[in-house]
Amino acid sequence: MRAIGRAILLALLLLGAATMARAEDIAGFYRGKQIRLVVGTAAGQDYDIWARLIARHLGRHIAGNPGFVVENMPGGGHIIATNYLFNIAAKDGSVLGMVTRNITDDAILNVPNVRFEPQKFTWLGSPEINHRGLFVASRAGVEKAEDLFRQEVVLGATGAGQAVTTAPILLKNVLGMKLKIVLGYGAPQDVVLAIERGEVAGLVDSVGAANGARRQWIRSGLMRLLFTMEQGKLGWAEVPTVFDLVKNDEQRQIFAFLASSMELGRPLLAPPGVPAERAQALRRAFDATMRDPAFLKDADSLGFEVTPQTGEEIERRTKEAMATPREIADKAERAAAQN
Repeated sequence: MRAIGRAILLALLLLGAATMARAEDIAGFYRGKQIRLVVGTAAGQDYDIWARLIARHLGRHIAGNPGFVVENMPGGGHIIATNYLFNIAAKDGSVLGMVTRNITDDAILNVPNVRFEPQKFTWLGSPEINHRGLFVASRAGVEKAEDLFRQEVVLGATGAGQAVTTAPILLKNVLGMKLKIVLGYGAPQDVVLAIERGEVAGLVDSVGAANGARRQWIRSGLMRLLFTMEQGKLGWAEVPTVFDLVKNDEQRQIFAFLASSMELGRPLLAPPGVPAERAQALRRAFDATMRDPAFLKDADSLGFEVTPQTGEEIERRTKEAMATPREIADKAERAAAQN
């Protein structure tokens, strides 16, 4: 029995020594370094604000305590940044990215210029799970979702590769809503300004937390939220989901495919091929950041609701989305191509 006890103790000591050695290897790599965090939008958009918030806190939870610098790489609905992270960025854990949750849609729907495979990224986690909704200006005279089958409403959108464009086109072409979609705005914020100027009457955008900017749109009387795009109901507003409006199983499958990307939240990732121990350290550092009181306090001050997902969860969701039946993806692709 004593021999068995000594063997167990020795095994534990060896395991502890190996763990310490791995931690020192991680610390040795990151000590004195500055991690680049590439964001697929311009400064000031939600992805950018989330990325800068995480960058202020994540380094404390990585052995070696690296610094962070956030680099904005907008263009192509995040495609420029995502292509860069997949094909060009260093694959050693010194470059991270926050890009669109529509990354799987872009790949499956063959959006032009996509040169990445979502399932091969090193997924680190997401700070939130959000909803998308269709907002219309109160002055548009639309009271409820069903009105959109009878009354034409002009929506603003950006370009290919973002749900603010794909979602309204699918609502028009799959469900038959009377939507006129004006493309070419640089970002959702530009569409909001266009609504205030009277150029368009609404948009599809992320809903955000209960105390965030979108809630203020409703409180101020600027806009109405008619419905959301995900299967789960929104907690703070009594509105239907698009699944209450579909007419058959094929429509349900198409919108379930669209909704799957929203479940990725605001995904944080690293390029493919990051060494396994470094990738694991980054994942656990992300998890620790999501529990950090200082981070949570900062998030609350910005009106953000932290509902984190681990890197493993995002990886699973990505693989499930990429396994969407080809015939459903093809139907969604054809519908999304016709404005």
